[in-house]
Amino acid sequence: MTDISSLLPASVLRNLADKLYEKRKNAALEQIVPPVLNSFSDQDSRVRYYACEALYNIAKVARGEFIVFFNQIFDALCKLSADSDANVQSAAHLLDRLVKDIVTESDQFSIEEFIPLLRERMNVLNPYVRQFLVGWITVLDSVPDIDMLGFLPDFLDGLFNMLSDSSHEIRQQADSALSEFLQEIKNSPSVDYGRMAEILVLRASSTDEFTRLTSITWMNEFVKLGGDQLVPYYADILGAILPCISDKEEKIRVVARETNEELRAIKAGPTEGFDIGAVLTIARRELSNECEATRIEALHWMAVLLEKHRKEVISFLDDIFPALLDALSDPSEDVVLLVLEVHACIARDAPHFRHLVVFLVHHFRMDHSLLEKRGTLILRRLCILLDAERVYRELSTILEGEADLDFASVMVQALNLILLNSSELAELRALIKQSLSNPSGRDLFNALYSSWCHSPMATISLCLLAQAYQHASAVIQSLVEEDINVKFLVQLDKLVRLLETPIFTYLRLQLLDPGRYTWLLKTLYGLLMLLPQQSAAFKILRTRLKTVPAYTFSGELPNISANAIRRTASGNPYAQILSHIPSLPSGSQNVEDGDRNTDISNGTNGINFTMRLQQFEHMQRQHRLHCKSQSQMTRQTRRSNSSGTAQEAQRSDEPRRSSLPADSSRPPSRSSWRS
Repeated sequence: MTDISSLLPASVLRNLADKLYEKRKNAALEQIVPPVLNSFSDQDSRVRYYACEALYNIAKVARGEFIVFFNQIFDALCKLSADSDANVQSAAHLLDRLVKDIVTESDQFSIEEFIPLLRERMNVLNPYVRQFLVGWITVLDSVPDIDMLGFLPDFLDGLFNMLSDSSHEIRQQADSALSEFLQEIKNSPSVDYGRMAEILVLRASSTDEFTRLTSITWMNEFVKLGGDQLVPYYADILGAILPCISDKEEKIRVVARETNEELRAIKAGPTEGFDIGAVLTIARRELSNECEATRIEALHWMAVLLEKHRKEVISFLDDIFPALLDALSDPSEDVVLLVLEVHACIARDAPHFRHLVVFLVHHFRMDHSLLEKRGTLILRRLCILLDAERVYRELSTILEGEADLDFASVMVQALNLILLNSSELAELRALIKQSLSNPSGRDLFNALYSSWCHSPMATISLCLLAQAYQHASAVIQSLVEEDINVKFLVQLDKLVRLLETPIFTYLRLQLLDPGRYTWLLKTLYGLLMLLPQQSAAFKILRTRLKTVPAYTFSGELPNISANAIRRTASGNPYAQILSHIPSLPSGSQNVEDGDRNTDISNGTNGINFTMRLQQFEHMQRQHRLHCKSQSQMTRQTRRSNSSGTAQEAQRSDEPRRSSLPADSSRPPSRSSWRS
């Protein structure tokens, strides 16, 4: 039989024979503990049970010296806590309590060596193991000499992961441990906020409500406590906070909004590590969030950054500008209004102002539905934020040279309706009314006229607003058959209805003095002649013209000179209608309603109406040519399509006519199977 001493190393034999008890005890532990630990993996539950009992007795005797085997024992207990045998689990729990007592009493326990093992085990999903781990974290955190807070980033993610466990008890234990750590963070002068912030950001997007709420609550405290440490992480925190502002859980929304306000109040700048570019990237990303509240807060962030760090934000303009333009199509009106405020803030500088208007026109050109649905809102708001005259002048300059004539016409019509309808543009209308007497009004009239020529009705409206009635009449008489189409009549209908609004009160009152405003009457009758008689607009305008008095208010009937009637009858298609209009003594007419030849040729008050009429006629010729070209292209396309269809049909008929019986043995095609 082999002597047992021959199986042991010489050093162990020496220690076992040493006079000192401690050496003999340590040598014995080195030989006894490893075999017992190996027995924990035995397939027989009775072996595992007796191994627990044996190790319990060893630990009870060895106490402090037992710590050297702690990691191996912890690993074994972690597995035994989920053992399939209830007796083994019970024995493991007894051993676990004893080991905890030994660790809390010992001054030899190394937290640094233990944390890697704990971090590795934190991702285990077994509920018994999770309870075991949380129990150890709680016990170690209660030991004054062990700094668990310093190692919190190593196992914080594991604790948050347990918050979504299906077991209520585990969720409660994890929440209790996290609450304790958060309280310690509040009372600790030194905390590694950065590493933990990264974990919280990830957990804020969890599908579990309780996990999101806890992570947002932690971030809220971190923002208040973190100070300069958290500045580099503010962009990431914002990226986690903004989506939570629209969370379906009210508690999460409340905490997220509070945290967002705390972040926005921070005064850190680029020199302190505040990454403006990263924050803008987050805000731009959240502009596409499906929730309105999040999109609004993202825009608030852009506005705040523009206010605090304008120069830095402008340097990132190429990155955020396309997203801001796309946001103009947002279904929420509140979002669109905020987007416009951000655009207006950017456009304070002249180069950026033109950049905005150019891209806005381009956006309208590419997306006609945007112009149709949101054009009025966008343009009216920009007029408030950026000065209406400035906006209209810039738009007119761009549209004057617009290559897409159809779009230019639609855009001008939209601008014209906004000009005539909007209360925000009252000052602009007042300035245009003074076009014949005020240099500023005249300059504005000339600036708008160049692009308003894209639309006959817009041009006529502008002339009526400027009280240039003789020129309005000349514009009407310059129209030809091709100009009078459905679109034109629709616009004319809108104008007639606008003439009955308070905007044109001054014009209707001028009709009380028909002798003085001859060209106004001629213009209105001209519009009447263009309208279909069965249309509502025709009836409205005819009713209005019927109220025009045929006499002056001096109490005497006006004298109608034969020459005036003869001149009217020979050169005016509306002679029958206008024959009742009185002629006035020479020099008594206002400049805007004087003789046509004088008005056009002499350039009354600096407006060269002759040149303006030529400009209008030239633009309309371009539109007619464009329409003809479009019609020809359409006809050619239809012709080619129809001929192509006929040829295709002919080709398909040929094999049918041949109908070779010799091929009847062929298998049918896949298409014939489907049929």
